[in-house]
Amino acid sequence: MKKLAVLCLCVLSFSACKVNKKQQSDSNAISKPNIIVVYLDDLGYGDVSAYGATELMTPNFDRIAKNGVRFTNGYASSPTCTPSRYALLSGQYPFRKQKAKILKGNAPLLFDIDKQTLPSMLHDAGYFTGVIGKWHLGLGNEAMDWNGEISPGPRAIGFDYSYIMASTNDRVPSVYVQNEAVVNLDPKDPIAVSYKENFEGQVTGKTHPELLKMHPSHGHNKTIHNGISRIGYMKGGNSARFIDEDMSDDFLKETLAFVDTHKDEPFFLFYSLHQPHVPRVPHPRFAGTSGLGPRGDVILEADWAVGQLLDKLKALNLDKNTIIVFSSDNGPVLDDGYHDDAVEKNGDHTPKGGLRGGKYSLFEAGSHVPFMVSWPDTVKPGVSDALVCQMDLLASFAGMLNQPLELTDSENVLDALLGKSNQGRESLILGQNGLTTYRKGNWAFIPPHKGWKLNKQVNIETGRDKNMQLFDLSADRGQLKNVAKDHPELIETFSAEIEAIVNKK
Repeated sequence: MKKLAVLCLCVLSFSACKVNKKQQSDSNAISKPNIIVVYLDDLGYGDVSAYGATELMTPNFDRIAKNGVRFTNGYASSPTCTPSRYALLSGQYPFRKQKAKILKGNAPLLFDIDKQTLPSMLHDAGYFTGVIGKWHLGLGNEAMDWNGEISPGPRAIGFDYSYIMASTNDRVPSVYVQNEAVVNLDPKDPIAVSYKENFEGQVTGKTHPELLKMHPSHGHNKTIHNGISRIGYMKGGNSARFIDEDMSDDFLKETLAFVDTHKDEPFFLFYSLHQPHVPRVPHPRFAGTSGLGPRGDVILEADWAVGQLLDKLKALNLDKNTIIVFSSDNGPVLDDGYHDDAVEKNGDHTPKGGLRGGKYSLFEAGSHVPFMVSWPDTVKPGVSDALVCQMDLLASFAGMLNQPLELTDSENVLDALLGKSNQGRESLILGQNGLTTYRKGNWAFIPPHKGWKLNKQVNIETGRDKNMQLFDLSADRGQLKNVAKDHPELIETFSAEIEAIVNKK
C-alpha cells in the first residue's frame, strides 16, 4: 500500500509539474506577443486605400489599419532601400554607416556583427527570429563564393532562420538563399557574379534585346534571366534562379510555414515583400487585375499575400496576440528602369498621396510612408499624428520586453505605437550619407545640397537645392512654399540640432 501511495504521489507530482510547465508556457506566450514586420518595397503613402487611394483598393492592408493605429507621420529612415532597412534592423541612423547606401548584389554584409540589432535583441528575449523575402543588406565578405557557405548573413545579426532573395529582383545573383546556402544550386553549374565585366559567351539585354519580354528604360541591360535583363553579370546557377512570377508565392509559402512551425513559441518575423519594386512581374492570377498596369497588379498581389498571412494567424488563434507593423522602405516611383506602362497606365492614381517628391527625394514623399501597427484586444484602433520612425522599433520593443538597450539612435515610442499616446519622437533626421532632411513638429527643414534638382531618369524632384528650404507642413503639406527666409531663427536652431545629433557619440 505504501509503495502504491508513493507511486500515486509521484504520478500526481509529475502531472502537476507538466501542468505548471504548460501554465508557464502559456503565460510566456501571453507576456511575449508574436511580432511581425510586414515591409513593402517602394510602396507610396497614397498606394493604400486606408490612406486615401481610390483607384487601387487594398482591403487586406486596410485590415491592419482597421484593427490598429494608422500613423499619418510615419517614416522610413531614408528615401532609398538599403539605408532604411539598415536603420530598421540596427536602430541606427544610416548616415552613421558609410556604406549604408544602395548596395550592389554582391556587396558584403553591411552590419557590424558584434552590435545589437532588432533580431538579436528579440532572440535574447526568447523569440525565434526569422527573415523571409527581400534582403539587400549584403551577404558574406568581399570575395564571397556563392557556391559555398554564405556567411556572414542574416543569422550573424540575430536571425535564427532566413529565406531571402540575395539582393533585389533587378540585381544578380537571381537566387534565393536559405540560411547559409543558395537554394536548389547544382554543384555542376556553379554561380559566378561580377559587377565589372561580363563573362565570355553570356548574352545581355544590351546585346540581345530580342530575347527580352520586358525592356529596360534605363540601366538594367546586363545579364538576361527569365526574359528580363538585370543590373550586373551572372553566369551559371541556372537551376537555382528564381522565376519572377512565382516570387510572391515562394515567399508567402515560406512565411506561412514559418508561422506554422513556430506557433507554439514567441516568434519575430521580418516579412519583406518585393512588391512593387521593379521588375514588376505579377503572377498570371494578378496580371491585368488593377487596370493600372503591372505596378498596380503587383500591389494587389502583395495585398492578397498579406491577407493570406492574416488568415493564417486567425486560423491558428494567433491573431489576438500578434503585433503587426506594416510599412514601406521608401516612397513610390513609377519608371524605375523598365518599360512596364507604370506611367502610361497610372491614370488618376496618386502614389505620392499628395506629398511632394518620391523615391530618391528629400521631399516628403521620399520617406513619409504608410505605417500601421495592430495588436487586437490591446491596441485601440484609431489614427495618430505622432512622429514615428521604423528605426524606433528596436528601443520600443526592448522597452516592452524589459531588455537592455545598447547605444542607439532608436527611441522608445511604444506608447505611441500602441495608440496610448499621441507623443512620438520630438525630431528626426531623414536621409543617408550626404543627404539630409530634418523633421520637427510641423516643420521640414532641408539644408543646402549640391546636385540635380530633378532626377531625369525617374522624373522625380530630388529636393536638392543650394539654398535653405523650410516648409510648414501644417499649412503646406505639398511643400510648395519655402519659408526659410521668414524664419532665420528656426534655421539656426535646426542646423545646430542636426549637428548635435550627427556628432552624438
